[in-house]
Amino acid sequence: MNEVSTSAATDTPQAKVIIERTYRARVEDLWELWTTKAGFESWWGPEGFRVEVHALEAHTGGALEYDMIADTPEMIAAMKDMGQPVSHNTRGWFDAFEPHARLTLKHMIDFIAGTEPYESTIEVDFHASGDNARMVVTLHPHRDPHWTKMSAEGFSSQLTKLDKRFEQK
Repeated sequence: MNEVSTSAATDTPQAKVIIERTYRARVEDLWELWTTKAGFESWWGPEGFRVEVHALEAHTGGALEYDMIADTPEMIAAMKDMGQPVSHNTRGWFDAFEPHARLTLKHMIDFIAGTEPYESTIEVDFHASGDNARMVVTLHPHRDPHWTKMSAEGFSSQLTKLDKRFEQK
């Protein structure tokens, strides 16, 4: 799938980023990782980061609020070198919510200097197949291609936590 949208910051067409994984797991197991405090905290955030969830209301319109925290010496140093805080409060909500089938998360992107806050969208579709579950994640482009790239790299990094947890097919 290669859907394209135009970046407001650069007027450059950007494709949505689609990442698929198939795990030896049940859809319900993957769903729980997205929709419970313990599940979300167990894997969310790129390698070198962790999250502390303050609110996770798993339903359409439900709040999602957490702190993204650099938690390794390397990531702490990297964040400081980039002039970024080592912890950032992130606010979002569940925009679509179809249990064990599909969810959409919206996040407020409010940490980019010189840029008005805007919404970022992540869509997730879950598919059962025998003893396996397939997860299809669609990352919508950010306003600036740099942040789209950073989002895709960060999300791919955090998926390594699930790759380690479940045997990837």
